[in-house]
Amino acid sequence: MTWGVIATGGIAHAVTADMVKAGVTVLAVSSRDITKAQKFAEHFGIERAYGDYHDLLADPDVDIVYVATPHGQHHEVVLAALDAGKNVLCEKALALTVAQAEEMAERARTKQLFLMEAMWTRFNPLIQKIAQAVDDGEIGDVRMIRADFGFRHTFDAADRLWAKEAGGGSILDLGVYPVSLAHQILGVPTHIHAHGSIAPTGVDADAGILLGYEDGAQALLSCSLAANTGSSATIVGTEGRIDIPDAFYNPTKVVINGVEHEIEDGGYTHQIQSVEAFVTMGFIEHSDMSLDDSLEIIRILETALGQLGVSYADIVK
Repeated sequence: MTWGVIATGGIAHAVTADMVKAGVTVLAVSSRDITKAQKFAEHFGIERAYGDYHDLLADPDVDIVYVATPHGQHHEVVLAALDAGKNVLCEKALALTVAQAEEMAERARTKQLFLMEAMWTRFNPLIQKIAQAVDDGEIGDVRMIRADFGFRHTFDAADRLWAKEAGGGSILDLGVYPVSLAHQILGVPTHIHAHGSIAPTGVDADAGILLGYEDGAQALLSCSLAANTGSSATIVGTEGRIDIPDAFYNPTKVVINGVEHEIEDGGYTHQIQSVEAFVTMGFIEHSDMSLDDSLEIIRILETALGQLGVSYADIVK
């Protein structure tokens, strides 16, 4: 398969580096600044550079695109990619709103094209080992999950993490990770309670999110752009526990009932290789990160944001 990369920011650099490491073929890259696209292409040995993502989407040799734009552009770019007949791997959070995500999922399913939110954590072998251990009852019934992801990021209204039009804020950028972990282990909550603070630009600066489940289990989650909370996680069951040291979203070590399990840092390679395999086999969704998973997660995020008084509905098309 041949890949196209849309955008040339920090996350695009990190993922593309792992694409090269994984041995997939990256044929094209696009940026609004053609010189940035050309520089990116030269750095990674990419054959084609475009100054507009529409030009990349018009390239008949591109099979799948990786969308690395800020969240605020995901909806527009993903729909354009699907309409151009391209399979899509899109950075998380998938969209700014539930309505956007639902439209994206419906378009992909209608056109029978692959679409997946790039929640790379779910493809980490240790996270998969944890999920299997929980399924196998190694820690009994899960009663509590605790997960944090936060760091201090200096406020700058023009910075994408603080700019509302870019989809800034701690919940969409960082909170999606602990929420996704809780969703993977416990599923859809029956209760959602959020508390946090708002930045001058109208996005959330930090948040604490409590998810409650029908059987009484709970997930205590936090995210922050205001303070360094670290990024560890713990899953506690009736018969044991699992500890995921910093950084839980890309662990190289986990402790299951006191026993350590380690891997070398695989970064994004596991996700890239698995996505390419699924698309090659003709699947339009991935079983480890389905569109229903993404829709359920964005509903949790939107509810939490709403409780903080944050809505992106006023800036979406």
